[in-house]
Amino acid sequence: MSLAVFASHFHSIDEPRQASKITYPLFDVLFLTVAAVIAGAEGWEDIEDFGRCHLDWLKQHGDFSLGIPVHDTIARLVSRVDPGQFQQAFIAWMQQTEILTQGQVIAVDGKTLKSSYDRTDRRTAIHMVNAYATANGVVLGQYKTDAKSNEITAVPALLQLLDIKGCLVSLDAMGCQTSIAQTIIDKEADYLLTVKANQRGLYTGLQEAFSQTTADKLTHVEQGHGRREYREYQVLPASGFTTEHSSWPKLTTLGMAVHYRVDKQGKQSLESRYYICSKTLSAEHFASAVRNHWGIENKVHWLLDVAMHEDGCQIHRGDAAQNLACIRQVALNQLKREKTKKASIRRKQRIAAMDTAYLEKVITA
Repeated sequence: MSLAVFASHFHSIDEPRQASKITYPLFDVLFLTVAAVIAGAEGWEDIEDFGRCHLDWLKQHGDFSLGIPVHDTIARLVSRVDPGQFQQAFIAWMQQTEILTQGQVIAVDGKTLKSSYDRTDRRTAIHMVNAYATANGVVLGQYKTDAKSNEITAVPALLQLLDIKGCLVSLDAMGCQTSIAQTIIDKEADYLLTVKANQRGLYTGLQEAFSQTTADKLTHVEQGHGRREYREYQVLPASGFTTEHSSWPKLTTLGMAVHYRVDKQGKQSLESRYYICSKTLSAEHFASAVRNHWGIENKVHWLLDVAMHEDGCQIHRGDAAQNLACIRQVALNQLKREKTKKASIRRKQRIAAMDTAYLEKVITA
């Protein structure tokens, strides 16, 4: 990817300031912020410091004739950028630079920015829904949940922005809604939804189906660190089941994942999860899709918190928290795309902070 491709999408974001009050071009400030976050910056002062240390390099990619804005100016401008436009630029950029394979799992899950709340009310912390392309290892887009709503309304809004044709979209129990299933089908994709016990009719029906019929099975046994884990994946065709649950569009496969664990103290635990799917799946394909879904937790959410300290970021003014969350996703995607260094995300950030040639490799990966 070239810098020109990146610039072509993010240059389209509207300038929030009056023309007479523009000192630093908007794209320059956004490019500075993205580059600084890739290099490990976590706050406004970090971004300013990065810019002052790498001004000559920045001038190769932008104007910066007046130097680097102070951190208050960076904060004020990023907080005023329209987050909807920023998200659309991010999604359009990802769609141009990523090719999704037929049948690829797109894991959709939410994450709360725990320290992003207004200091007068902890309940105002921002919650974002992310769509993660499991095979590519990148986030395709994210969407903020409405303050008075939850993921049920945010998921369809995010899916409408994405090109997911031919993909298998997996969601946890919050997304197990007929309206979300229909949105996925309308986008010419398939769904894999987790069903929990609070959906009594559907959950009980799945329990009965697997207790009465021999299913296609796949079993994994894992041992290590004094514990043993058994995972069994079962699938059944949904024919017959759909008579009582006809509201689910194109329901084709029923799934059950059983997890039995014995720890080193001998303590045992058993958990069964049930799934519904619009695609014909073998037990092996079902097992792979379930495991891929949980990759969003340790390959996205965990990295955002551990490498980029997202949960500790207390920025909350205006739309700054939402825009910075998107910038962190841009940075994480690029750090993962860059393959010449076999290093952790945090180490790649440190190298990028010290070596602008490597930073440029990451930005153009």
